[in-house]
Amino acid sequence: MELLTAVPLPPAAAAITYDTPVMFLGSCFAGEIGYRMASGKLPVMTNPHGTLFNPFSVARALDRFIGEHVYTEKDLYLHQNRYMSLDHHTAFSSYDRDILTARLNETGRAASGFIRKASFLFVTFGTSYIYNLKESGATVANCHKLPSSLFTRTMASSEEIVGRWKETLDNLAAVNPGLRVWFTVSPVRHLADGAHENQLSKARLLLAAEELLRHPLVHGYFPAYEIFMDELRDYRFYASDMVHPSETAIDYVWGKFSSVFIPGHVLRLWNEAARITRAMAHRLSAETSDTAPFANALIERIRDLKTRAPHLDLSEEEKYFTDLLYKK
Repeated sequence: MELLTAVPLPPAAAAITYDTPVMFLGSCFAGEIGYRMASGKLPVMTNPHGTLFNPFSVARALDRFIGEHVYTEKDLYLHQNRYMSLDHHTAFSSYDRDILTARLNETGRAASGFIRKASFLFVTFGTSYIYNLKESGATVANCHKLPSSLFTRTMASSEEIVGRWKETLDNLAAVNPGLRVWFTVSPVRHLADGAHENQLSKARLLLAAEELLRHPLVHGYFPAYEIFMDELRDYRFYASDMVHPSETAIDYVWGKFSSVFIPGHVLRLWNEAARITRAMAHRLSAETSDTAPFANALIERIRDLKTRAPHLDLSEEEKYFTDLLYKK
């Protein structure tokens, strides 16, 4: 007897392997799936601008990657002696203008190079609500905890989202015609907007994603939102804030995602690499008696995996466990 409503999964015409670079952009869900990909050493870049919630900021980020934008002081916003980029997450701020612009350009160069060679781009929309800076009218990716009086807040229509994204997809096709774009909608609820308003916001994102499936660069829609709303419709699958998915829920959706996109032989290799990278989370002291056997076992496992999969870069992990053996 089935005790849940199973959400049909889309077929994938192409597989993710260790030879297919993947970029994840958008809300927290993109970050969570990208993190799991990276833990198994799959070639991935996740949210180089930081977490982005609205579709317009994600599109702007891509346009800047495509155009190889060079950041200058004109791109920064100054508030109480602190410089920040309103196109980026709050982590992109500094009291030193030059340090911030250097970081923005370093990140931008890496993302510009990556998107040109990427095989897949997964875009996760989080909310239809957008904030515009009053003095310029520009849509911001993050308000950086600035006074709310500096911004206007509106809900974008699905038509506005589609119009903006068609332009970005055309730009992407010009620099990487072989790119496979997939859309998702984040299951994270923006309850600060209101319960009903959150549903309206998600509906517009879903309608926009559906319309964008017509673009030749778009290969599909992955139903992360639907899986969480139907298969995981229980508060035990939420984190303590009752808004974000729990680790169990994310692992469940990751299992669905990997079953669609990652072949069995690749997933087995990913599992081996992920076990090694996760072992680094066990911060052991060199003085502990069980550290040496643990470190030796991991070094042996790393060397065995490197022999079978020389393309995997496990140098950081090997150094970490080797250092544990020789620290006084």
